[in-house]
Amino acid sequence: MSLTTIFGLVFLSMLLFFLGFKQLKAGEQEQIALRMHRVIGDRMKVMVEKVKAKRSAGGGHRLLELTGRLFIASKLSNKFEGELNKADIPLKGEEFMGLMLILVVAGGLLATLATKNPVFGIFAAVLGGYLPLFGLRRAKLKRLTKFNGQIGDALVIMANAMRSGFSFLQAMDMVRKELPSPISKDFGAALQEMNWGTPTEEALLNMAAKTNSEDLELVITAVMIQRQVGGNLAEVLDSIASTIRERVRIQGEIKTLTAQGRVSGLIIGLLPIFLTAAIYFISPEYIKVLFVNKVGLLLVFLAVLSQVLGLTIISKIVNIPA
Repeated sequence: MSLTTIFGLVFLSMLLFFLGFKQLKAGEQEQIALRMHRVIGDRMKVMVEKVKAKRSAGGGHRLLELTGRLFIASKLSNKFEGELNKADIPLKGEEFMGLMLILVVAGGLLATLATKNPVFGIFAAVLGGYLPLFGLRRAKLKRLTKFNGQIGDALVIMANAMRSGFSFLQAMDMVRKELPSPISKDFGAALQEMNWGTPTEEALLNMAAKTNSEDLELVITAVMIQRQVGGNLAEVLDSIASTIRERVRIQGEIKTLTAQGRVSGLIIGLLPIFLTAAIYFISPEYIKVLFVNKVGLLLVFLAVLSQVLGLTIISKIVNIPA
């Protein structure tokens, strides 16, 4: 295969990759319209269709969605769509899985053409399929961590506002105005649902389902109990805020004490990969024996399995729940 063809395939793959991630900067007009449609009924059908048509006009969205529909089951697509919503990534389930398919095919093809070795192609294809999942998990964890770091301040603001005579909804609106994203965004979405007629309990439960935060679930449980039996909600929120701040402090201390173990696990996990790559570039014939011989492939499989097992054990040791 000529060098021009290889460069053409590389350019095509990069173009598809760019189109897939370009929509991460897009707004959430469709999500808002769909939620409003669920709240107020058929009156929002026209708006939903307009938003869908506008988003589908983008080549990247349409390409990923059509690619994903080639092989995606509805349940699996819905599951990914829920995870994308929790990570605050404006992608459909079909689009995300279409992106995975493109990366798997493009990565495997390019690696096979570049190295003339199908083993590297299989490895690149697996890596291409794993990268979107890894990015999704990291985005969801990052958003959850940031949300949990803000919820203590939000409870203090709400408690002080309610002591000053504000209602619960007005206190939520103060959180939306005073604090940055993501907590302001979630509180604003819940307030919007309430303004469109959704019951307060249902809107709060929808917010908890999206954020997947245990701290927020604790707050919502306290609010729902207070609305049923009465009591001083400001004092309850202050108590929960104090508990959350103490837990965050303990988690910080645990993270500091286990930093050495996490760094050691990272080095141990990356060292074989970099060592294999270095030997391949220095002496390809020396390392190729592992990938063309059955015994070598078995040893590579056992080595990868041992690495995964070791990293799992290290992760269990250093990740101490507070």
